[in-house]
Amino acid sequence: MQESLRTRLYRWGFNLWPCIRGTGGRVAFIASDWSEVRVRLPLSWRTRNYVGTIFGGSLYAAVDPFYMLMLIHRLGPAYVVWDKAASIRFRKPGRSTLAATFRLEDAEVADIRRLLAEQPKVDRTYTVQLLDTEGVLHAEIQKVIHISVRTGS
Repeated sequence: MQESLRTRLYRWGFNLWPCIRGTGGRVAFIASDWSEVRVRLPLSWRTRNYVGTIFGGSLYAAVDPFYMLMLIHRLGPAYVVWDKAASIRFRKPGRSTLAATFRLEDAEVADIRRLLAEQPKVDRTYTVQLLDTEGVLHAEIQKVIHISVRTGS
């Protein structure tokens, strides 16, 4: 799947948005159907901590909103999507550029829709890994996302 003009504009906007820009991370790719997002987090003066590795706050903040945003776009306006909880497990200090790939399969989206046809809300847990160029795991983040059917206001 390639980027569309629309998702490329989203990517540029995210990379300029202070909440994302401030993390030091950069959105590198958004699939045209929002099924995949890729983020890069370089070791730089903006992300370096006191001991010379990537700051833990940058590790988390660079990946924070993407599963929520992907679900918002994949499910559409009939659903409410919120981050509910998160945890991070630091595995190895980041001494080079790290990357994260978020994937949201069609079967997962269909399963959420099916569950919400039977119950008013559902929580889903997703895991994303920050890896270096050799594929070594540096941090693993779990996100709990709350999803419900939007009710009329």
